[in-house]
Amino acid sequence: MGARVNIIEKTDEEILALAKPLWLDLVKYSNEGKYGDFARNFSSAFARAMDQVAAGHQFANSELARSLSDDVDALGIIRRGEHVTVLYRQRSTRKPGEWLGRLVLGYEDGKLRIFGASVF
Repeated sequence: MGARVNIIEKTDEEILALAKPLWLDLVKYSNEGKYGDFARNFSSAFARAMDQVAAGHQFANSELARSLSDDVDALGIIRRGEHVTVLYRQRSTRKPGEWLGRLVLGYEDGKLRIFGASVF
């Protein structure tokens, strides 16, 4: 069995390179209201915690969730245990202002997974 991978050992540049395509996929699928694609890289625990009905309701009723811009800036990385939190400055294509995006990444069964994601 191979050595266990811990994402916190990666450099900031490596983490940002892994995180950005995952974040942009979340933005895309949130805008399109495609929950199955939105959740495809979730860890098993995060997928269970994200109620599909509640998420569908959020997609249908949140203007922000359906108008996220792919114009994002990485603000920083927080390392804790076996996870990293990547913080983004998130914008909307319809609403003025900026929001804080949060993406929690780690490995599950040797695969990079999303353990948390939010925009507030």
